[in-house]
Amino acid sequence: MIDLSKFDTSLGATIPLMLRDKVKKIPNHTLQAVKNKSGVFVRYSYSQVYQHIIELASQLKKLGIKKGDRIGLMSDNRREWLITDFALLSLGAADVPRGCDSMGVEMRFILNFAECAVSFFENGKQLEKILENVSEVPLLKKAILFDYPDEKLVSRAKEAGIEVINYHFLESEGAAITREEWLEIESGMDAITPDDVATIIFTSGTTGLPKGVQLTHDNYIAQCQVAHSVLGLMQPGDLWLTVLPIWHSFERAFCYMVLALDGGFAYSKPIASVMLQDMQLIQPQWMNVVPRLFEAIAQGLFREVKKQGKLQQSIFYNFVAVGRLYYKCKELVRGLRCRYHWYPRVFDVMLGIIPFTLLWPLHKVGDVVLYKRLRARFGGNFRAVISGGGALQPNTESFFHAIGFNLLEGYGMTETAPVISVRNSKKPRSNNVGLIFPSFDVKIVEEKDGVIASDKPLPPGKRGLILVRGRQVMKGYYKRDDLTQAVIDKDGWLNTGDLGMISCDNELKIVGRAKDTIVLLGGENIEPVIIEKALNGSPYVERSIIVGQDQKYVGALIVPNQFNVLSYAEENGILYDTYDSLLETTEIQNLFRTEIDSLINAKTGFRTCERVFKFVLLKHSFELGEEINAKQELMRHKIVKKYAKEYKVLFK
Repeated sequence: MIDLSKFDTSLGATIPLMLRDKVKKIPNHTLQAVKNKSGVFVRYSYSQVYQHIIELASQLKKLGIKKGDRIGLMSDNRREWLITDFALLSLGAADVPRGCDSMGVEMRFILNFAECAVSFFENGKQLEKILENVSEVPLLKKAILFDYPDEKLVSRAKEAGIEVINYHFLESEGAAITREEWLEIESGMDAITPDDVATIIFTSGTTGLPKGVQLTHDNYIAQCQVAHSVLGLMQPGDLWLTVLPIWHSFERAFCYMVLALDGGFAYSKPIASVMLQDMQLIQPQWMNVVPRLFEAIAQGLFREVKKQGKLQQSIFYNFVAVGRLYYKCKELVRGLRCRYHWYPRVFDVMLGIIPFTLLWPLHKVGDVVLYKRLRARFGGNFRAVISGGGALQPNTESFFHAIGFNLLEGYGMTETAPVISVRNSKKPRSNNVGLIFPSFDVKIVEEKDGVIASDKPLPPGKRGLILVRGRQVMKGYYKRDDLTQAVIDKDGWLNTGDLGMISCDNELKIVGRAKDTIVLLGGENIEPVIIEKALNGSPYVERSIIVGQDQKYVGALIVPNQFNVLSYAEENGILYDTYDSLLETTEIQNLFRTEIDSLINAKTGFRTCERVFKFVLLKHSFELGEEINAKQELMRHKIVKKYAKEYKVLFK
């Protein structure tokens, strides 16, 4: 049952009211830090940002935007996004966001389906996607551009019946706001109810057309009220480095939670070189990432080491090994091992205390020699980094834990606004996706082929379908009551479609995706995500996808890590003409066969039917919008279709 005592009810009932209260409480704290053209971070306080929000809201009201309107917001993460979001929410409007990596057909579908008469665009390139086939968005009449528009584009849009407005013009006009206009906007905030829709986020569409998830003010406020329970290390004034797409529910929810906990944001880019440089400049305490981002950083560090001398390499690898072993012992001693079957934790302490004590001096030396230096690369002030949107590779996680970096994992879905669980920043246990948020009831139930077989909750350690219920569950899919009723039952339980289990300490572990389950000809059920996670732990594997529905065995389509494969070829004197031909050599084929067999076997916990019988090495990386969506999820149906020829090779 939901524990009401864990809710911070001092926050406002809606998102704008929460901000207004924070401005009164901490007007001079940094809310936004933005890099200028000189590469220096300029800070904006809560009161300054709030002023910009009210000024913009007054101008948008003059454009006719009102409570209940749906307004497009086609842009990546930037300072203006947050101001626009809050300005629209202050008017009672709902924004309909999408990122710049979206294709024109997606943008036009979303704006038309959500009936948007006005839309914001990051730049002219995004508006051009609309003008490619403007007949598909007959209701769109106004386009507001964050970047200065090109005159030719303005003329083209005008001919198509769309008025182009410069965001900076609205900013300058808003500066002349009167006291009466200011009070009118704030009065309008009081008329917004917790059940009003704040946003409609269209799912990335791993299969079929995207669905519009309606999230209310209360969906977000509910998790803001319990954020302190898992982000216990966060202090007022802490800065979050923000790099992920803000239109995704994951980054956006944390945007509001950071505000609820008196924090601020520094804007960067999800490019390792840019991000690491910005970490040095701003020295943030927190950030959100997708697993691939920190996996790439870890791989980059290992590549750097390979270029150093034998002594430096030996120091690095030996102390990383010490750090990994020390952290495992620390987990035992401090009660950080996840329990899926109950037993007294004193047994863990007895098992770990002696090696922990013996390793402590060596670990302290490692901290001076290596770990501190590596943490300094990230600015030196991080309390924690939260990874979401996919499974974190064990090798990556153990590396960052080895150097004393607090890398956490979370889980959620757009339909739950989205955070369902996050590891507690003060007491993070591995081998799970965190403590279930206090705003949720969660139960694991028996399933068969993704369908609920019994609604009786299963005990800890038993695998089943994850169902959630609580204030964070969406209002429903926009204009699709049929789809809403298919995932939310009459008692309010949302079927996540994920398979998992609960620990004895109320932590959640994901073991697969019900709808992704592969059924072999022999009737065996295979969870591809688990096998893929193991394969992706190889330094020679960039991405992999497991296939085999209605086949005799499991096969794999593998995207090799080109840099590491080329390094292996150089170190072992393998002769080749091109990278494509290298992948076909006996040596490289044997390398991958050995890697696969060492990762997927009985000793690592896999059944015979889960072992990869055949594999094909793909010559090109999966591309955003082609094989993977903006959340870095595999679009399985597209991959199988695109690589139909390779698929046939696996099963001929």
